[in-house]
Amino acid sequence: MKYFYFSFLTALIGLVLAFFIGGLEAIYLTAILAILEISLSFDNAVVNAKILKTMDKIWQKRFLTWGMVIAVGGMRLIFPIIIVAVAANLGIMDTINIALYHPHKYHEILSSTEYLIYAFGGGFLWMVFSDFLFEEKEVRWLKPIEKTAEKFGKVNNISLMIAIIIGIVIVYEIKDYKVAIAYFLGLLSYSVINGINDALSAEGIKNGLMGLIYLEVLDASFSFDGVIGAFAITSNILIIMLGLGIGAMFVRSLTVWMVEKGVLDEYKYLEHGAHYAIGILAVIMLLKIFTQIGEVITGTLGLLLLIIAFIHSKIETSQFS
Repeated sequence: MKYFYFSFLTALIGLVLAFFIGGLEAIYLTAILAILEISLSFDNAVVNAKILKTMDKIWQKRFLTWGMVIAVGGMRLIFPIIIVAVAANLGIMDTINIALYHPHKYHEILSSTEYLIYAFGGGFLWMVFSDFLFEEKEVRWLKPIEKTAEKFGKVNNISLMIAIIIGIVIVYEIKDYKVAIAYFLGLLSYSVINGINDALSAEGIKNGLMGLIYLEVLDASFSFDGVIGAFAITSNILIIMLGLGIGAMFVRSLTVWMVEKGVLDEYKYLEHGAHYAIGILAVIMLLKIFTQIGEVITGTLGLLLLIIAFIHSKIETSQFS
């Protein structure tokens, strides 16, 4: 329980602020948004835990402090404002004014650029999934699929090759250079962060700073969907920031709890389930460039995979204990 003290404190402060913004209704909406964020990002917590356990204690704490400021203030408030400012050719202060006093217009502008957000996030998350799929594993869950993938994984840069092919198909179908730039920026971001990390890592242990940057970009890719989907619940940007911020804090506490308690070691297929959930999320984000898909479907599929992986891990642990 100690891992969640700060999260509960954050939730209490957030709900009090929500009350002053809009009374009991605002408290209810903030709570709903927090639950939405947790459900959509549970698989993110599992993947974060895998990375975080290779980092020093000091960087684990910074993930909860510095990382939280970036996650809430940066990715759930400032980044959407920057996107809207660029898309509408407005100044930052004008955009903030629209966000606070004309939320429907703000949502309209943000929604008009969401296909670019999905292209970037989908590209980045696809690389996260495919690198896991093609790497050689000590533990295999879906053995026929993973054994076959490992054989293809012996081809240098197979993940990037497939991602480029996907990008070419998407750009050919959508015929929009902005989508191409956003998608390939997602691939480039992943490659740059991974490349620098490999150069600075020792024996597979992630460098503190690069590990933190990687986690924040990963979190950003997950948060895009939640930020845009949150407008279906409320158009108040402050309520959105509070609700998603509370949810993000709980996801971070959950990550640290998993690391400290060795949850991934005890439930050996949980990491696999999380990466397959990320793969599904990546595919859905790329499909959203062309069509509408509800966040409920995204969250349900990801959560279902994690539940199946958890149950399978529990069954095997019981059999061999």
